[in-house]
Amino acid sequence: MNQNLTKLGQQLLQIWKQLGVSQRISLSLATLIVLAGLGGLILWSSRVDQGLLYGQLSDSEASKVIAALTDAKIPYTVGRGGGSIYVASDKVYPTRMQLAGKGIPRGDGVGFEIFDKSNFGISDFIQRANYMRALQGELARTISQLDSIESARVMIVQPENRLLMDKDKHSTASVFVRVRGNSPLPPSAVNSIRFLVANSVEGLKANYVTVIDNQGNPLSENSEEDSLSGVTTSQLDARRNLELYLAKKAEGMLDKVLGPGQAIVRVAAEINFDTSSRIEEKFDPDSQVIRSQTKNDENMDTVTADGGGPGAVGLSANMPAESNATQQATSPRNSSKNKKTLGTTEYEVGRTTSNSFQAAGGLKRLSAAVTVAARMEGTGTARKPAPRTPEELEKLQRVVQNAIGIDTLRGDQVILEELPFNEQIAMDFTQRLERQEREEFWWKVGKTVLYPGVALLILMIILRQLKRTSASDLSMGIPIYYGNGYGNGNGHSNGNGNGNGHSNGNGNGNGNGNGHRQEPANPEWPDDSHVVTVEVLNQLIRENPNNMTQAIRSWLTRGAPPPK
Repeated sequence: MNQNLTKLGQQLLQIWKQLGVSQRISLSLATLIVLAGLGGLILWSSRVDQGLLYGQLSDSEASKVIAALTDAKIPYTVGRGGGSIYVASDKVYPTRMQLAGKGIPRGDGVGFEIFDKSNFGISDFIQRANYMRALQGELARTISQLDSIESARVMIVQPENRLLMDKDKHSTASVFVRVRGNSPLPPSAVNSIRFLVANSVEGLKANYVTVIDNQGNPLSENSEEDSLSGVTTSQLDARRNLELYLAKKAEGMLDKVLGPGQAIVRVAAEINFDTSSRIEEKFDPDSQVIRSQTKNDENMDTVTADGGGPGAVGLSANMPAESNATQQATSPRNSSKNKKTLGTTEYEVGRTTSNSFQAAGGLKRLSAAVTVAARMEGTGTARKPAPRTPEELEKLQRVVQNAIGIDTLRGDQVILEELPFNEQIAMDFTQRLERQEREEFWWKVGKTVLYPGVALLILMIILRQLKRTSASDLSMGIPIYYGNGYGNGNGHSNGNGNGNGHSNGNGNGNGNGNGHRQEPANPEWPDDSHVVTVEVLNQLIRENPNNMTQAIRSWLTRGAPPPK
């Protein structure tokens, strides 16, 4: 291997010595161009893909990020305008986490780091103003973390603390967001922003948070409970959410049966938003119930004596008690007995009391429209729809009815139709994506493998051609050999005039072409081979123009096919 390389180097050195000045310059320029192109292709193919680390940074934040990257010895590239910083694609997320650990970047505005430094002697007003600044800055940073939002600013207004509170004054907030791209901010993101701000400020309700995008579009609506627009919005949201929920349930079941994207379900719901309360009380006189019962028994015994009674007067009445008792025992008596029973019974009349309350949200009626994609048979131009049987359609309809809770007694209905879907748009989109993926794949392959391979192949071909080219085949170098002549003169010859060497003299050739030749007139020519310069070539042409013309013609037609 070393001998071959040595031999190749000697041959290249010999060829280089036989070249003229112009040829050496041309070959050097061509070699430099090839090497420069090869180096450019290698550098371009080995270039590291860069990803966006941070974008839309202010000058102060960009300088902090660049200083942190410089300290960490992480290569970076600053984009146009200085607000974008790029690093290697595989280092984007690790670098972000590393910078986040250092609190870089902090974003626009001031956060709670304003209280990191202790400030003595500041007034209560300044302290409250700093707190509002910090709260606004922290909310703006939090909102900016949403994927669809590029940046945000928050302004909070709170009423002054007074001894007498005014119920008409309340806290308010406004949020300005810059949305990424031209896509509108979804309502779910807007509600999230409003509730985030409302729950972060004391005494602030979500209804008093206004959200505006960078194009001047108000993204929040008035949803006060006591306003007509607020009630209407709440009702429409409730109806839309119910319809979407029922439609997703039905489509989920049909996707399992027919396949993804083979059925479309739309549900219309009529909801009763009326609220009613009813209290009913009924009395039934026929259903009496004893409430209380009272019974009193009275016995009365009466004894009277003749001649002496309560109203007697005279001697007996005025006598002492002993004598009076003796008298009563001896005198005749009259006795009587009375018995009396009293009863009281109270009855309760039967009473029925009912209290019913009907809240808003009851379903009045449901209706669903279901479109099922027709089955297709065949491929290409022979593809045609194959209708389903009525039994299959009826089964699919029952599936939808049970999924969304259809009640025929309530008047609900489901309409199911089988129609062919327009799949051309989806097929074109799929083909376009596949073509783009293939192009990106081959572009990456060509960038990493093909271009360096082609450059190496071209270099190998050039080296191989240089190795195969002899010194006599070069355009500006004609080697001259002195020795047994190559009879190209005007001498007489009975045989072939081709010998072992070239002869530019005139001699008498024999049958083998080995004849006498006339030595050149220039005594400075050496005996071994050398390269003919421009002066020597001019002298050869002057001495023997015919031989030089034939030699040039032979050299130009070398390698050409023989004439027919």
